[in-house]
Amino acid sequence: MKPQKSKFTPQRKAMISAIIALIALTVSYGPVPGFETNIVLVSGTELAEPLQKLGEIFERQNPQINLEFKWQGSEDIVNNYIDKKNDFKPTIVMTASAQQLLELSKRLQAENQGEPFYKAPQPIAKTMLVGIAWPERGKVLFPDNRFSWQKIEQAMKAKNWQQIGGQSSWGSFDFLMTDPNRSNSGQMTLILWINSLTKGINDLNNPAVESLLKTIKQSVYLPPRSSDILLQEFIARGVNEADVATTYESIAIYRWKQSGMNQGETYQIYYLNPTLESVVTAAIVGRDVGQDQAKAAQEFIEFLREPEQQKIFVQYGFRPVISGIDLASVPNNSWQQNIPEVQLNPPVQTIAEPNLQTVREIERLWNRSN
Repeated sequence: MKPQKSKFTPQRKAMISAIIALIALTVSYGPVPGFETNIVLVSGTELAEPLQKLGEIFERQNPQINLEFKWQGSEDIVNNYIDKKNDFKPTIVMTASAQQLLELSKRLQAENQGEPFYKAPQPIAKTMLVGIAWPERGKVLFPDNRFSWQKIEQAMKAKNWQQIGGQSSWGSFDFLMTDPNRSNSGQMTLILWINSLTKGINDLNNPAVESLLKTIKQSVYLPPRSSDILLQEFIARGVNEADVATTYESIAIYRWKQSGMNQGETYQIYYLNPTLESVVTAAIVGRDVGQDQAKAAQEFIEFLREPEQQKIFVQYGFRPVISGIDLASVPNNSWQQNIPEVQLNPPVQTIAEPNLQTVREIERLWNRSN
């Protein structure tokens, strides 16, 4: 029997070899159409706009990676992940405090759910807690232009503006804060308030703390789950329905102009002294995340920490977490809008964030107060 001749001519063989080489190069060095790595990032709403903008830039540079964002309060991020309540599988969790990721890690390890994170959590951006008030109300409540927790407590007990020097037409005194069970800024509010009362947060058995929490809880109706939702409610409701609130400096600065467009006047920002910093921190979770996803997620986290991306955070009112960035030199930075009282370097003391045990005890006292 004679051997059969090959069906492939030398020219066709050469063409097939070239196609195979091209496919190999594409797999090695570039994206293959239809093969994307999907990343789901869960974060607070106060980061929604800068993250979406940065996500668009990152996807243009990395077309093989698809980013999807989900928005939850920081405490919800931890609890929903641990209790598997999400209808999606997170790749990156980004909370307003490293303490919340530490709690997530400890709880997962206690439940033997495996290694919680692929790598150590990384700081992404930071801000601080501030107070805001509509100007006319602020002048009555803070005549020396200094935010005072004691004045707010007095106003809560008085219940209406007429009792504290305001006009009878202003009606009831309305204070807004986020839900401490769901949001980091709500927890920060209680920590700083208790700190001002007891000159520290180690005396939680003080009867004055129980009385304070009872007063606050009776005065705050349906606190929102996140800081940006709170601020948007504050702006939409305006005077006579929202008087004073606590929120992050970043979004207070970023939405300042919006308050003027909605209400015809802008709110005033008050720096708290002392205050607490919120250091937004990101981690790649270990559950249901493959190696390719983890690698792509790490690339995105590293991207967010680069100087050019840190400057974009600055444009949205956040402060950088890396050295070498001069806030004043960043184009369109949030501190160049001529916002009264806003300062690049406010003369305030920043106290240390309490440990998890203290935060949980404050939550417990809050939940049992009536």
